[in-house]
Amino acid sequence: MTVEAPARPGLSRGTALTLAVAGALTVANIYFPQPLLDAIASGLGVSDSAAGLVATAAQIGYAFGISLVVPLADVARLRRLVTVLLALTTAGLLVAAAAPNLATLTVATVALSTTTVVPQILMPTAASMAGPAHSGRAVGMIGIGLTLGSTLSRTLSGAVVGLSGDWRTAYLVAAALTGALALVVPRLLPERTGRGGDVSYRKLIGSMPGLLVAHAELRLSAYLGGTVFAAFSAFWATLAFHLAGPAFGKGVAWAGLFGLFSLPAALLSYSAGRLSDQRGPLYVNTLALGCVGVAFLLMGTVGTTSMAALVIGCNLLVYGGSCWQIANQVRIFRLDERIRARLNTLFMLASFAGGAVGTLTGTLLYEAYGWTGMVLGCGGFLALAAAGLLRARHLD
Repeated sequence: MTVEAPARPGLSRGTALTLAVAGALTVANIYFPQPLLDAIASGLGVSDSAAGLVATAAQIGYAFGISLVVPLADVARLRRLVTVLLALTTAGLLVAAAAPNLATLTVATVALSTTTVVPQILMPTAASMAGPAHSGRAVGMIGIGLTLGSTLSRTLSGAVVGLSGDWRTAYLVAAALTGALALVVPRLLPERTGRGGDVSYRKLIGSMPGLLVAHAELRLSAYLGGTVFAAFSAFWATLAFHLAGPAFGKGVAWAGLFGLFSLPAALLSYSAGRLSDQRGPLYVNTLALGCVGVAFLLMGTVGTTSMAALVIGCNLLVYGGSCWQIANQVRIFRLDERIRARLNTLFMLASFAGGAVGTLTGTLLYEAYGWTGMVLGCGGFLALAAAGLLRARHLD
C-alpha cells in the first residue's frame, strides 16, 4: 500500500514520514511491555495481576506527561523541548532494564512514560506545519505512525524476548532506538509553531479547564477517546494471559505477533484523516465503533478457543481504534490553531486516563472471570461510547 504524505512546503514528504516514524518509535515505549507481562511476572516472582501494574503505570505516566509537558508545545522552543524529553526517556528505559524488583520497574515506567510524550507534540506540530488545507492528512500520517508503533512494538518486544529469553533486553532495545531519535528529530522541527505569546507555565496549565468548558467538540472527543481506549487497552493488557492459558498454551512471542497480524488494519487506518475531512469526524466515529463492537463480539465468542477469530478480531479492533482516535483529533484541530497543543493535551489526557482504567479493569476482570468477563467489561465501555455518539449528532 502506498501512503501519500501531506504535500506542502512547510511539511515535506520526507519530513512527514520521518515524524511518523519518530512517533511510532516513541509511542512504542508505552505499549511494548504489554506482551511481556507474563515473562515479567515469572522473572520477578509476582502474580499476573501485580505484573499488570506495569502496563497501568505506563498509562498513568503517559497521562501525567501529557497533562504537564505537552501544553508547552504552544509556547516553548520545540527543538530543545523534544531533545530533553528523548534524553530523559532513554535514561528511564535503562533504569527499567536494570530494575531488581517490581517496585523499581513500576516507578521507572511511570517516569519514562511521563517523558515519552513526543508523539503528542508531533501531532499538533505536523498539523500546523501542513496548514489548514492538508492538516487532516498530516494527522492521518502521524496517526498511522502511532498505530504502527503501538501494534508492531508488541511484535518486536515479543520477538526480542523470544530470542533472548530475557524481558530486560526489550527495554535495552527501546533505549537504543529512543536515544537515536534525539540526533534526528529536533533538526526537522520549527523553533516554534504556536502563537500563544509569552505565557507563564502556570497560566498555560491553568487555561486548560476553561478550554474544556468553552468547546463542546473538545468535550465530545475527550469522552469518546476515553471510553473506547479503555476497551482497547483492556484487550492488549490481557491478551498475553489468554494466549498463555489452556486454550492456546502460547508463549510471550505469540502475544507480540498479534502486532504483526494486525498490520493490514493499521495501514488501512490511514484513510481516516481524509475521510474525516470528506464525511466528518462523527461519520468516522460511527464506522469505527461498529468495527470495534464486532471485534469484541467475535473475540468473546469464537475467540475463546479460535486463533483465527482472535486475529480477525484484533484487525477490526486496531482499525476501529485507530480511526476512532484520528477522527477525534481532526475534530479538535479544527478549533483555534493557537491552542492546538493544549487541546490535544486534554483529549489525550482523557484517552489515556481511560486506558489506565481499562488496563486495570481488564486485568482484574480476567483474573476473576477469565477472558469472557474481560470482553463483557469492554462491552460496557463501548456502550458508554455509543451513548455519547447518539447525544452529539449535531456537532459535526
